[in-house]
Amino acid sequence: MTEFRYFLPIQLRYGDLDPQWHINNARFLTYMEHTRLSYLMHLGLFEGHNFLEFPLIVADVHIAFLAPIQHDEKIRVGMQISRLGKKSMTMEFIIENEVTGEAKSRAEFIMVTYDYHQRKSVPIWDEWREKIASFEGIPPGPQVG
Repeated sequence: MTEFRYFLPIQLRYGDLDPQWHINNARFLTYMEHTRLSYLMHLGLFEGHNFLEFPLIVADVHIAFLAPIQHDEKIRVGMQISRLGKKSMTMEFIIENEVTGEAKSRAEFIMVTYDYHQRKSVPIWDEWREKIASFEGIPPGPQVG
């Protein structure tokens, strides 16, 4: 994982706690989903209104839980897109303490571009490819691997 260019501070909530008084691991995924939506809106790729026009579906997720998040910590989620394939992209995440930089979790998502009306995968839209590649500093063409 390289340097993240996008971070979103997350407000921890009482309902996020588990009986041990740290943030429940299931919430980590929710924080990453929230960051993914914020990232795409930040790049002007999605307005956040019609999710049937949202061309992504989760294909694979790997999350490493590195340290618990305490209920009183300030955290942020970093996100980057590290690979643009023909019909998929790799999104990487880090959840970290906003003050110390301590990594609490790292994750990798494989997202497939998907047309919900046709119910099939489709190539990444050119506008998305160009804006993501420009923001992330990665090649816009399909990358293998």
